[in-house]
Amino acid sequence: MNLVVVGYLIYLPVTLLLTFWVAKTLFKNSRIFMLDIFRGRAEIADATNRLFEIGFYLLNVGAALYVLKMNLVHDYKDLIEVLSLKIGGFSFYLGLMVFLNLFLFFRGKNKSRELHTAV
Repeated sequence: MNLVVVGYLIYLPVTLLLTFWVAKTLFKNSRIFMLDIFRGRAEIADATNRLFEIGFYLLNVGAALYVLKMNLVHDYKDLIEVLSLKIGGFSFYLGLMVFLNLFLFFRGKNKSRELHTAV
């Protein structure tokens, strides 16, 4: 089997599982932020949280597939180096996406608080 195909067979499950694990963890724990932003209105908080989760999946699975292409894999050393760069880069990107989501949650919480105190 071609080493590039082996790389794909390693890269795809790792990045997809990583994406699903991060998404489930992030959005399970973000429900409390959404409930605070929407003043305890669980229906709208859960719906909004679910939409954020779907967007997270689409962006991150799309990014993982976008950078899938592997070149110059002649031996196992090359394969390990390419996989470490791709999976490491994707992990870094996922971390940035988590912090972006947290920023949006905190921003929404602050805006909600401002609107509530202005009333």
